[in-house]
Amino acid sequence: MEIIDLDERFENDYFVCLEGWSDEPKEAGHHRETWFRRMKEKGLRVKIALVDGRPAGMIQYVPIEYAFAEGRDLYFIHCIWVHAYKGKGIGDQRKKGLGSALLAAAEEDARAKEAKGMVAWGVGLPVFMRASWFKKHGYRKVDKNEVALLLWKPFTPDAVAPRWIREKKRPAAVPGRTSVAVFRNGWCTAMNMVGERARRAAAEFGDRIAFTEVDTSDRAAYLEWGIADGLFIDGKPVRTGPPPSYDTIRRKIARRVKKIK
Repeated sequence: MEIIDLDERFENDYFVCLEGWSDEPKEAGHHRETWFRRMKEKGLRVKIALVDGRPAGMIQYVPIEYAFAEGRDLYFIHCIWVHAYKGKGIGDQRKKGLGSALLAAAEEDARAKEAKGMVAWGVGLPVFMRASWFKKHGYRKVDKNEVALLLWKPFTPDAVAPRWIREKKRPAAVPGRTSVAVFRNGWCTAMNMVGERARRAAAEFGDRIAFTEVDTSDRAAYLEWGIADGLFIDGKPVRTGPPPSYDTIRRKIARRVKKIK
């Protein structure tokens, strides 16, 4: 196992979360790549875990000023992911220390850049980005926003704890039409898929839909709404984890369209 900085050889693997064997990430379009090119100039860092020369895990992190929490002199981990599919691609690579190695490499990198700490988000459920896993690696909770915990590991005594940036407003319903609003930052392939599925589904209903997309990689747009990624139908949030299928999203829209008077 080897940890490297992302280079051109593995960019396409990174853009689809190491799932090039699946057609599903292709639904996400080029939003992840566009976000990557933009954020590289702002300090985005990506490391890849290689097993026998093949990408098996990844971690991406940015200066917190470009993330979803308030803070300074800190790096924020958007995601850490180890390939977990048996019989597909490189197979299940969990329980081999890849995640711990990726996290340690990111922390070392952040320290070298004189960061005062590392920040991550996690959830209580035993799924992606488990808060308990970060706690085992020395992180502690500093804030909570619904189910998402904000955790951090300070590197220096003068580090200041971060806080979540909270939702400020939601898209409004549109009289006489069904409102479909997509908030998309670009960092997450799964959320990019949701956005593309919603856009395609909304288009099927023509002018009965008022479709809006907010690009929250624009910092001003994100701070205006306080929503990084999300899908709203008639002003109500749609659960997006795990990503709902195209058919599920279309059914939800169709139910609201039927209620138009």
